[in-house]
Amino acid sequence: MLPQRTRGAAARAVAPAAAALLRAGVRPDVVTVVGTAGVVAGALLLYPRGELWWGSVVVAFFALGDVVDGTMARLAGTAGPWGGFLDSTLDRVADGAVLSGLAVWFLGAGGRPLDGYLTLGCLVAGSVVSYSRARAGSLGWHVDGGLAERADRLVWLLLATGLTGLVLPAWVLTGVLALVLAASCVTVVQRMTAARRQALVG
Repeated sequence: MLPQRTRGAAARAVAPAAAALLRAGVRPDVVTVVGTAGVVAGALLLYPRGELWWGSVVVAFFALGDVVDGTMARLAGTAGPWGGFLDSTLDRVADGAVLSGLAVWFLGAGGRPLDGYLTLGCLVAGSVVSYSRARAGSLGWHVDGGLAERADRLVWLLLATGLTGLVLPAWVLTGVLALVLAASCVTVVQRMTAARRQALVG
């Protein structure tokens, strides 16, 4: 969930909890699955009811499992391709649940169709951002980075959604959704450009 530039500090902060879970016999994969299940449940049960604050709190709490599981794997010396694959796959599930839950509220009882359409746009664009990286990797190209990676998008969405449910006016969330959508589209173009350059060289 956390941007790459803050992951080191976050990993150090959760290291004691990660070590305690390992001593209790909990495997990193279990934390990954439980964290994703918590995100999905929180997003699909709370957001469609208009519980933007509490939905964001629950999602953020369980999304921290994304840091804890990686720290556990490194401490245990079990970090490897399978863990990365599982983590990336379940990240897509979590992202889909968060944005789908918001879209259900905005397009339904929330009565905010513009926000709903922007949310659906973020869902599509975010999926393409992730797919472009995976597809490029399968071809031997490296297109990491870009204006808005997955963690950046999720942090901004959770902050704006949660605070809109608490104190901020609705237009703030509309603006953030529009910015996230635009940044995601820019990221897709950046990754396509990077892939094209490598294709021409190779």
